[in-house]
Amino acid sequence: MVFADLFFIYVFLPLCLICYGLAKKLSTKNIVLIVFSLIFYAWGEPLWILLLLFSSFFNWFIGILIGKFRDTPRAKLAVGGGILVDILLLLIFKYSAFIVENLNAVSGAAIPVPQITLPIGISFYTFQAISYILDCYWETVDVQPKYHKFLLYLSLFPQLIAGPIVRYSVVEQEIDNRSVNATDLCEGALRVILGLAKKVIIANNLWSIVNTFFGKDITGLSVLGTWYTIIVYSLYVYFDFSGYSDIAIGLGRMFGFHFDENFRHPFACTTIAEFWQRWHISLGSFFRDYLLYVPFFGKPRKYFGLFLVWFCTGLWHGAAWNFILWGLYYGCFMLFEQKMGKKRMKKWPIVWKHVYTKLVIILGFGIFYFEDLGQLGQFFLNITGISMIANGAPFTDPMTFSSLRNNIFLILFAILVSLPVLPKIKSYFLESKNDTVYTIGRVGSVAVCMVLLAVVSVLLVDTTNNVFLYFRF
Repeated sequence: MVFADLFFIYVFLPLCLICYGLAKKLSTKNIVLIVFSLIFYAWGEPLWILLLLFSSFFNWFIGILIGKFRDTPRAKLAVGGGILVDILLLLIFKYSAFIVENLNAVSGAAIPVPQITLPIGISFYTFQAISYILDCYWETVDVQPKYHKFLLYLSLFPQLIAGPIVRYSVVEQEIDNRSVNATDLCEGALRVILGLAKKVIIANNLWSIVNTFFGKDITGLSVLGTWYTIIVYSLYVYFDFSGYSDIAIGLGRMFGFHFDENFRHPFACTTIAEFWQRWHISLGSFFRDYLLYVPFFGKPRKYFGLFLVWFCTGLWHGAAWNFILWGLYYGCFMLFEQKMGKKRMKKWPIVWKHVYTKLVIILGFGIFYFEDLGQLGQFFLNITGISMIANGAPFTDPMTFSSLRNNIFLILFAILVSLPVLPKIKSYFLESKNDTVYTIGRVGSVAVCMVLLAVVSVLLVDTTNNVFLYFRF
């Protein structure tokens, strides 16, 4: 099931809220959420619910073993075994075809390539399970003695499919002690509507532009057309993924859970390090806190540790070489900025900082998009203008100008929304001590969201492309 769907918005979610509200005890409310979460996950592919249940039970049991054998070698064995099994599940279900294809290419063998459908959300809930195991071992959270409560944590439908990667410590207290008031319901619903608007109104329309230009061989695409499309694609990825995160955070709020933010206007950054402090925050913090914690990566090997993190970041996004290259690409710029030092970079003119970061980010999304390495190479020929010499590609073309003319307001609006402009306007009204200004802000926010919901609903009637990009990760 997907969030950007009329059935979810007007049937599944209201029914879940009604059942949740009718339940008197928190324990019953938790059961309601578990049942609806499992239905949500099983809606499209019922078979993979067995994998989710296995993963949840296995990792819960590992936690029990860690608590039972605390401060003994058996606890370390449990941690190692648990993480190994989790990684093996990822290797089997996400990377087995990629591994076999490359083995065949290198060795000349003819090993049959496994045809395994990727279980939705496996990268997200597996990382959550690993973080729980390590946190139990480090004693930063208490071992959860009851399986159904751990199942609730791992299967909670707002964040199950595409994150954010919610750590157990974030919801540990709220599993046993939370309440929902009118403010939670209202603020959560408004956040959900904003996320839906990002996806349905902005991201889907941006994708139509991208698919028009990049949905075919780009050998003959003009230089300007390539730049235009990759900029639009960069905006698309942001609105698609941050829209999902907004919906997840809003839904969590409606049920009494407070998830951490996953995006903080990343395109406003002035360094690449800052970009990754604002983009997919839950993934970056996972690698920072869990992978770099390993004592093996001391100061003498910090650069190896840095590139390992970015290799894993790329590989996490997909079983293809372009994702690995994308991760290492960012690793190079992170190393560059470390070598430059914060003091030197602060001396750069602000305009140059923005030019530098936006160029790196935009070119990075080119690597992210093209899984076909031949097309990726052509992308760089186009973007640099070399294609004009190599195969006579034009600098510009009528189709690019026509598309830009037809979509200029959409693109400018997307750029505006991607920057921290609207939140400042909202803060001006909602944080005002003037009652009139505050009332205008509050009523205006609700009115805008109602209009957005109406527009989203109309668009969803005839729209089929509502799957979020990060579902495949």
